[in-house]
Amino acid sequence: MAKVAFLGLGVMGYPMAGHLVKAGHEVTVYNRTTAKAEAWAKAHGGSFGATPEEAVQGAAFVMACVGNDDDLRTVCVGENGAFAGMSEGTIFVDHTTVSAKVTREMYAAGKERGVSFVDAPISGGQAGAENGVLSIMCGGDVVAYEAAEPVMDAYGRTIKRLGESGAGQLTKMVNQICIAGLVQGLSEGLHFAEKAGLDGRAVVEVISGGAAGSWQMANRYETMIDDEFDHGFAVDWMRKDLGICLATANENGASLPVTALVDQFYKDVQKLGGGRWDTSSLIKRLRAMG
Repeated sequence: MAKVAFLGLGVMGYPMAGHLVKAGHEVTVYNRTTAKAEAWAKAHGGSFGATPEEAVQGAAFVMACVGNDDDLRTVCVGENGAFAGMSEGTIFVDHTTVSAKVTREMYAAGKERGVSFVDAPISGGQAGAENGVLSIMCGGDVVAYEAAEPVMDAYGRTIKRLGESGAGQLTKMVNQICIAGLVQGLSEGLHFAEKAGLDGRAVVEVISGGAAGSWQMANRYETMIDDEFDHGFAVDWMRKDLGICLATANENGASLPVTALVDQFYKDVQKLGGGRWDTSSLIKRLRAMG
């Protein structure tokens, strides 16, 4: 068992940090809103730090799950940042979905200080975090990854190193690209079924076991039919992720026409007031069109 710090207690980080305690690790947390860190510590029996630098004192592993590129830079190398409080040999594992560019920047900054940096974005949504069954795609040095993998086991079901620094984030981009097209296709299919006067639940029961089946279909079709979207991964965050995908595609020459189109559809959902709705709310846009 290890001494671990966890930075960022959002809808994903809060339960992930709790799983570390359940696995027997000694956990200290940090959150930008200190009251939330205090509440977590009271609920789980861990401790909290007022700054990232304070929270990581003496930790062998530092896990982070924050918002975006700027948040990651701040928590790592900003004023009272984590790197300033980490001892040589400490391993920093970043679960945030960010650009490969900032990942490599933090990897290099950590290396200068004798700190290892593993990019380890996650997939599986809030339910996956709460149930400890996340998919974790990793990049970074082999030795650092192999040391951190047993710690990530506390909340991960599938954990794999894909290559050097940035490979985890690039793989997460593939994940989001695939999801965007799947959700739009599912939305169009269910919308078509409604317009055709079909029972959507009966339709999914028949087609879900065949080639049309997917995680999105299995886990989101009922709430989509019921017009319920106050759960899961928010549209605002999906647009942030798709922006990273599209910017990276401009750099590497990949063609992402469907992703670019679905990103604009999510922009339409935001205009409907759905920035915090689940990503399956793409069907809401179709319903709004009549």
